[in-house]
Amino acid sequence: MSKVYYFDNNATTRVAPEVVEAMVPFLSELWGNPSSAYQFGSQLGKHIENARAKAAALINAEPKEITFTSCGTESDNTALQNALVVNPGKRHIVTTGVEHSAIINQCEFLKTQGCEVTFLPVDSQGRLDLHLLERSIRPDTAIVSVMFANNETGVIFPIKEIAAICRSQKVLVHTDATQVPGKVKIDVKDLDVDFLTLSAHKFHAPKGIGLLYIKRRVKFQPYIMGGHQERGRRAGTENVASIVGLGRAAELAVEHINDENTRVRALRDRMEETILHTIPDTLLIGAKEERLPNTSNIGFQYVEAEAILMLLDQLGICASSGSACTTGSLAPSHVLTAMGLTPMQARGCVRLSLSRYNTEEDIDYLLAHLPGIISRLRSISPLNTAHPDNA
Repeated sequence: MSKVYYFDNNATTRVAPEVVEAMVPFLSELWGNPSSAYQFGSQLGKHIENARAKAAALINAEPKEITFTSCGTESDNTALQNALVVNPGKRHIVTTGVEHSAIINQCEFLKTQGCEVTFLPVDSQGRLDLHLLERSIRPDTAIVSVMFANNETGVIFPIKEIAAICRSQKVLVHTDATQVPGKVKIDVKDLDVDFLTLSAHKFHAPKGIGLLYIKRRVKFQPYIMGGHQERGRRAGTENVASIVGLGRAAELAVEHINDENTRVRALRDRMEETILHTIPDTLLIGAKEERLPNTSNIGFQYVEAEAILMLLDQLGICASSGSACTTGSLAPSHVLTAMGLTPMQARGCVRLSLSRYNTEEDIDYLLAHLPGIISRLRSISPLNTAHPDNA
């Protein structure tokens, strides 16, 4: 295949060349163990701390508030487990019905351990009722966890307002912000959250490295125990090369945020508007305005996303029907059904998510082929009984 036309950046992103360059010395020459007493290993500590400072700058945190983890899922799980451990008398969690599976499945497991979980609904635009959230907090609520932006629709949640509600009721608050870096400014001081999750492979760094922001003076119990790494907050020999890569990617995310909100947003809007206006029986899923600048989720009536994606793949176009973490499941997207779509409607939705590496040529290529694919599939679809070819 001569070229890949990549529209699945909410699943994972290309590792930036600048990130690869920054990582190479730590895979070839500086490969020691940072916990070693001798200089060959211990010298790596300054590189870890340099990356920590860059990661902190990305979200306006203090470096000591950054704990490196293996991924966003670990960070999410750590935040929830910590809230329960440090508040043993509190066994209730409030979250939403559209969270990533890292939160949803953890909460389902915690229910088997005697916890109660309130999954808040969203409206047809994917928006949350803050009054309902406030009423759902109880004296035994240990933590409220609401994602910053939805991975399937791009809908942005009012985290600052949610945190203020939690503050007023003295409840811990966590947000999964994995989709946000480089797209929307993150300022933890302004948001006033206790915990925030990031995953490096969502902003052009490698897989297998993430972070958890832990606000100063918040009680914390490690989730992974062992050695003294990360100031005793997360055991395990540091993944130095990837930590350095995350730090470099954090710098680039800050540098390119304006490009994401101008050029990339314009590409997204042109792609989206052309699809909606040239292909009949299509629908934009999620709020139009309060949405990440790179994300479109479009419903195509009378066809299934699986068939669309298969034909796109044959043309070198990468897209998805939702979260990569639920790919292979026969069930329709829990996010889309929570927004009121029927299972049949949900199965016809395709997510197209861009990055700063997408070009006008990419959009032109997609738009040149997608209408024909939809028309072809509808002509043979038993779902489309109204189509002339199926009458």
